[in-house]
Amino acid sequence: MRSTVTELRALSRRGFLAALGGLAAGPAFAASPLAESLSGREADEGMPLFASAYRQENGDYGIGIVDGFGQILARVSLPGRGHGIAVAPDRRRLVAFARRPGTFALIISPFEAAEPRLLSAEPGRHFYGHGCFSGDGRLLYAVENDFDAARGVIGVYDTSGCDIRRLGEFGTGGIGPHDLMLAPDGRTLVVANGGIRTHPEKPREKLNLDTMAPSVVFLDSLTGDLLAEHTLDPVLHQLSLRHMALDAQGRAWVGGQFEGAESETPPLVGVFSRDKAPDLREIPSPVAAGLRNYIGSVTANASGEIIATSAPRGGQTLFWNAATGDFIGTQTIPDGCGVAPIDQGSFLISDGNGALSLVSEPDGGAEVLARPPGISWDNHLFSLS
Repeated sequence: MRSTVTELRALSRRGFLAALGGLAAGPAFAASPLAESLSGREADEGMPLFASAYRQENGDYGIGIVDGFGQILARVSLPGRGHGIAVAPDRRRLVAFARRPGTFALIISPFEAAEPRLLSAEPGRHFYGHGCFSGDGRLLYAVENDFDAARGVIGVYDTSGCDIRRLGEFGTGGIGPHDLMLAPDGRTLVVANGGIRTHPEKPREKLNLDTMAPSVVFLDSLTGDLLAEHTLDPVLHQLSLRHMALDAQGRAWVGGQFEGAESETPPLVGVFSRDKAPDLREIPSPVAAGLRNYIGSVTANASGEIIATSAPRGGQTLFWNAATGDFIGTQTIPDGCGVAPIDQGSFLISDGNGALSLVSEPDGGAEVLARPPGISWDNHLFSLS
C-alpha cells in the first residue's frame, strides 16, 4: 500500500503537468489542453485521474478532473449542484447528474475535444443523482422519481449516437431510488431504494418518515423484471439505504442514513446479495456514537477486498475487510465524503473543506495532498483510471 505514495512521489509534478500542456483549469473540455493532450489515449495509461462535483466560493457549480496529487487539471461548468457521476466502461465518458430534485445530467467526454451534451429529465420526472452504464457502454440507466405517483423508476437512455434517446423506463419496486450499479454478470441492476418520498414542490422535505420502506432490489436490466428484493426489519424502517459498492465477490455493500431518533445508533452498513438475507455489520460503539447516523459514500479498493464508508457528519471514514465483514479501522477527515480507490489498498478522499487526502492504510494516517482554493467538494469522488 505504501508503494502508491512512493510511486506518486517518484513522478515529477512539474513534468507531469507539463506533459498535460501546462494546464491550470479550462472553462470547458472542448477547448481544454487536457482534452487535447489526452485525445486518442486511454484513460488508464499510468495516469491516475478522478472526477467530482464541486461548488465554488462564488456559488458556481462544476465538475473537476483531478490527478493523483489532488491537483485540478480541468473543469466543466454545471447549471446547478451536481451529485453522482456515471463512468462509462471504457472510462472515456462521464455523466454528471444533478442533485435531487434536479432535472439535468451532463454527458462529458474529457479525452476528446467535444462539447458536453445536456440530458434533461422527462416531464413528471427528476433525477435522484446517480446512474450507471450498460456493460457495452451504449445504454445509460438513471434513477428517477415519478413524483406524482410516488414511484421510483429507472430511465433508460441510448447514448451511442449524437442524439440521446430515452428508450423507456421500468419501476424499481420502491420509493426514492438513490443509487444503482451493474452487477458483475453484466445484466443485473442493483438498486438501493432509499424509501423516502419527496416532491419537487417541496424540494428537500421528507414526506413519509413514519411509513418509510427502504429496500435493495435486483432487476433485469433488459426486461425490468424484479429478480430479488431485500427489506429491513420493521424496527429499521427509517434506515434509508443510499450508496453502494461491489466487493470482490460481487456483493453490494450499502450505506444507510437513519431518519429516526438521534439517540439511537442502528447499524449503518450492510452487505446485500441476491440470494441471501442482508448482513448488517456492527460498528464499534465508540465509533458509531460519533457518526451522527449518516454514511455518505461507499467504495471498494481496486481488488474489492477493502470497503471504505465515509461518514462526513462525524468526520470519519471507516474501513472494512470485505471477505470477513470485519471493521478494520477509521480515519479522521473532517467533512470527508467522496472516496475513490487508487490501487489495491489506497484511497483518495475529498472533503467539503476543499482538501483531497491520501489514505494508504486504514490505520496509517491521512495525508492532505492538496487544497485547491475556493473549492468545496461535493459528496462523491470517482476514479477514471
